[in-house]
Amino acid sequence: MNLLDHQTAIITGASRGIGEAIALKLAGEGANIAFTYVSSEEKAKTLEEKLKAVGVKAKAYKSNAGIFADCETFVAEVLKEFGAVDICVNNAGISKDNLILRMSEDQWDDVMQTNLKSVYNMTKQIIRPMMKARKGSIINMSSIVGMRGNAGQSSYAASKAGIIGFTKSIAQELGSRNVRCNAIAPGFIETDMTHYLKEGDTARNYISNIPLGRFGQGEDIANVALFLASDLSSYVTGQVISVCGGLNM
Repeated sequence: MNLLDHQTAIITGASRGIGEAIALKLAGEGANIAFTYVSSEEKAKTLEEKLKAVGVKAKAYKSNAGIFADCETFVAEVLKEFGAVDICVNNAGISKDNLILRMSEDQWDDVMQTNLKSVYNMTKQIIRPMMKARKGSIINMSSIVGMRGNAGQSSYAASKAGIIGFTKSIAQELGSRNVRCNAIAPGFIETDMTHYLKEGDTARNYISNIPLGRFGQGEDIANVALFLASDLSSYVTGQVISVCGGLNM
């Protein structure tokens, strides 16, 4: 028997990178998967087929998690199609890095809408069915940058720090209904978003500060997401788990 048999997981921004790794990991343990994408339609369809090949029900939805109305429609469609939402992984995210002197208002707002408001939007939609079922796991993707800051990433850091505060508050609000809410704070993970970190001196400088001596992989994050999604973590809520190779101690 798999850890997540007969459960349904929603994952935002799952057409590539960490989101894709989480989708494949949860599906491998029996979860049906409903996931969103914004622009990567070809990658989304490819992932949908990969998930179906595992033997679970899967569907890609073109939906922007940063827009409240899109989330409302998306969750309603998932409930109609899948019948329940047991797990919600708020993974959608972008970065528009710049020093604060050069950062435009639009750059700031875009990061806040995609990274932070999306977590509110999705949580608002899924808590009623979870509370009614008296079970559920919400997993929010933060970052070690939200815990320690990083020059040139004030908007990204602020959005990810906001997710931590939101996570702890929701855990307190929903604990009595057996709905858990936790956050994952990845370190430097090899994805499309961080490809520039892998080059030359930049890579060597970052790796020299990581006790485990390597960048993380999507699989490293997916393994922790599986733990938080399953009953293995049934007594874990309101926590931030840093997956960073020891960089953040």
